[in-house]
Amino acid sequence: MKLNDIAEIVDGHIIVNSTGGSPDIVSVCSTDLMSDVLRFATKGALLVTALNQSQVIRTAEISDIPAVLMVMGKKMEREMIELAMEKNIALMVTHLPAFTVCGMLYAGGLRSCLED
Repeated sequence: MKLNDIAEIVDGHIIVNSTGGSPDIVSVCSTDLMSDVLRFATKGALLVTALNQSQVIRTAEISDIPAVLMVMGKKMEREMIELAMEKNIALMVTHLPAFTVCGMLYAGGLRSCLED
């Protein structure tokens, strides 16, 4: 699924788009614990989180996650946005909570990064 499709589903706004075009998102990982991302996320997943610090982008880079969705309209640190641009990781925000976002994306066809 493309970022524009995800943004439309969750009423989101793309803050940083990757320079290589819209990445193809294959699954969703929703957590605020970056250790869980490192352990469970799969390549090509969308990371849904309320954690608004640059460590999210660093974790996404290590885990081959091409895009991060910030929930509950959280404001991102300037450093986080700049790092996302530098690392070519897409960044978007929605006013909705993570639970709702995950349900909407599931209904839209995306599955958990833990599903086979």
